[in-house]
Amino acid sequence: MNSTIWTALALVLVLEGLGPMLAPGLWRRMIQSMTQLPDRLLQRFGGGLVVAGVVVYYMLRVHGSN
Repeated sequence: MNSTIWTALALVLVLEGLGPMLAPGLWRRMIQSMTQLPDRLLQRFGGGLVVAGVVVYYMLRVHGSN
């Protein structure tokens, strides 16, 4: 795999770990409230994140090499 992908994965892990490390109570409440959301809403939210990630990746690949 490309080292850029591994770097991005490492950054995601760091950012994901900050929530429970810095504010465990808030993080737990957020996760508990998400369990109450309908599946369809969670799917749309996840899809939106995927699309946003692809757009950011594309923008960095196309415009970041200049």
